[in-house]
Amino acid sequence: MKKEKAIIVFSGGQDSTTCLFWALKRFEEVEAVTFDYGQKHLLEIECAKNIAQQLGVKHHILNMSLLNQLAVSALTRQEVSIVEGKDGGLPSTFVPGRNLLFLSFAGVLASQVGAKHIVTGVCETDFSGYPDCRDIFVKSLNVTLNLAMDDTFVVHTPLMWLDKAQAWQMADQLGAFEFVREKTLTCYNGIIADGCGECPACKLRQNGLQKYLKEREGQTV
Repeated sequence: MKKEKAIIVFSGGQDSTTCLFWALKRFEEVEAVTFDYGQKHLLEIECAKNIAQQLGVKHHILNMSLLNQLAVSALTRQEVSIVEGKDGGLPSTFVPGRNLLFLSFAGVLASQVGAKHIVTGVCETDFSGYPDCRDIFVKSLNVTLNLAMDDTFVVHTPLMWLDKAQAWQMADQLGAFEFVREKTLTCYNGIIADGCGECPACKLRQNGLQKYLKEREGQTV
């Protein structure tokens, strides 16, 4: 275990919770930061708060309401329907600038609390078409952040090259499978655990879960 401190960008969803367990295995001290950007489902913030409390992790909630004023998305506006991207277009759930701002402010927080590591659950394999979940973006921002802060941070992306089935496998290997399945909020319609089953986030999560469960069952036969 590294005797170092990490900040994790934490939403209370499957991916960030899996990454939280990952970080707790690797760093002596971990603090979580959740951003209140006026998302439609404030239950997301409560879910993140409850998970952090259960795991004994110090939790910061930062006001990012300006993002809501600027970014029109199905995640920030009740009147915007959830529509998947078509013909190379972005899905309506894309929040412009979200990860750019979240990781930047996580860097500022890290500088204040003495953390050199920043952990985020973004993933390019199952990234729903979001450009700010790509590896090239994270690496670019890591360089920019270090230059801007005149410091040396390392941005970790444990799930970057994993599909959803492999993310479930990681949670299982970390001893967090049931916790992640029962206590996290991934659903775009704000339903904890297995969710609504209909939105793109739920379909991605459930398809990955079923694929992993079949693989795990095959391994035990």
